[in-house]
Amino acid sequence: MKFLIAGLGSIGRRHLNMLRELGQDDIVLYRTHQSTLDDEELAGIPVKTDLRDALDLGVSAVVISNPTSLHMDVAIPAAEAGCHILLEKPISDDLTRIDELRRIAKKSGSRILVGFQFRYHPTLNKARDLINEGALGKMLSFHSHWGEYLPNWHPWEDYRESYASRVDLGGGVIGTLTHPIDYIRYILGEVEEIKSFAGHLSPLEVKGVEDVGEMALKLKSGAVGAVHVNYFQRPPVHRLEIVGTKGTIRWNNANGVLHHYDMPDEFGTWSKNPDEPILTDYPLPKNFERNTLFVEQMKHFIEMVKGNAEPRCSLEDGARAVELVLAAKG
Repeated sequence: MKFLIAGLGSIGRRHLNMLRELGQDDIVLYRTHQSTLDDEELAGIPVKTDLRDALDLGVSAVVISNPTSLHMDVAIPAAEAGCHILLEKPISDDLTRIDELRRIAKKSGSRILVGFQFRYHPTLNKARDLINEGALGKMLSFHSHWGEYLPNWHPWEDYRESYASRVDLGGGVIGTLTHPIDYIRYILGEVEEIKSFAGHLSPLEVKGVEDVGEMALKLKSGAVGAVHVNYFQRPPVHRLEIVGTKGTIRWNNANGVLHHYDMPDEFGTWSKNPDEPILTDYPLPKNFERNTLFVEQMKHFIEMVKGNAEPRCSLEDGARAVELVLAAKG
């Protein structure tokens, strides 16, 4: 298998390292040489500056990790060439060319995996299993909160020039931190309605994009909840809470532990000494680290390229996330 990587910023470098660690060393790079990272680690890898020339090298799979607004410029030609694609989230900053990618991929047989790596998180998957098993009863409400401090993300570059802060590159916090929108759908089901407040509230010098979003969501199941994201929180935090008729689950990305509070009786009679919940903690597997999510995602993608797996996060999932992001941005 020959892999092409388009976009060599921090996430592109991570994907490159994952491929190497997994024994895939037949790699070519498609570059515009706009990366702010040092090129030393890329020494010896073939480079093409013309996409068609790169695809003509017998590429089997393409990893697309360039800025969001440029994704379709690579994804559509890659699908036309019949390549399988790992497409970073969000898959685009608008909907105008997604139908074209969908049509071409169907015709060519190109399989597309969207890079929502939290779908590989072991304790988030445990939460999904508990809900599917009925452990929480009927889902009632949920809340995800993710706050980061944008200037600390990439210390090697001026945050004001990063894709995350520029409207022309598809930036903005709602799209950049769109993982909760995806994992709410993955864990709890489809979103029926979304309303939001969003804007640029902090002193951060972002260029025409929002630095905070507060989104209210109603699911098809009837459950209601919210997703909050921001670029200005110090220290950062990322947590999730889901409430059902039989109990509550709480998850914190800082330590990855899932807490399951199981109530003995579903909406039992209130008393001065209410029944105490049964608390079960689900810790992360030994030796888990953040990079494990990307390793598992890349393993899955390699199996897709071999024809042994279907996408865990499909093009349709990626398109739905874009629809919700655009609705939240207003």
